[in-house]
Amino acid sequence: MKIEVLISVGPRHVLATVVHTEQAPTVAEVQATAFAQLDVDPLAQAVWAYAVWGKRTELTATLHDGDRLELCRPLTVDPKEARRLRFNQQGSRAAGLFAKRRQGAKAGY
Repeated sequence: MKIEVLISVGPRHVLATVVHTEQAPTVAEVQATAFAQLDVDPLAQAVWAYAVWGKRTELTATLHDGDRLELCRPLTVDPKEARRLRFNQQGSRAAGLFAKRRQGAKAGY
């Protein structure tokens, strides 16, 4: 079995490896093997989020041949709060649904 593993160790920094096994492994087994292959400290990120092809999963889930396991860092900022901060920095004219209007168009369209 061949399972691709992607680990997000930092912002815009992703490590990738392929784990080969004889039988169907769990997420925890593949994670341990991938950390050993990539020489990543498992305690550097105490809380990981696990996903198979972008769908959240648990450590006890069984993986199948050809799966892509993604290990993601926890969010540091709430996405709603980040959007609110960006809007406050850019102002209402440069952000939002009506930021780019055609020349001569009515306001709000």
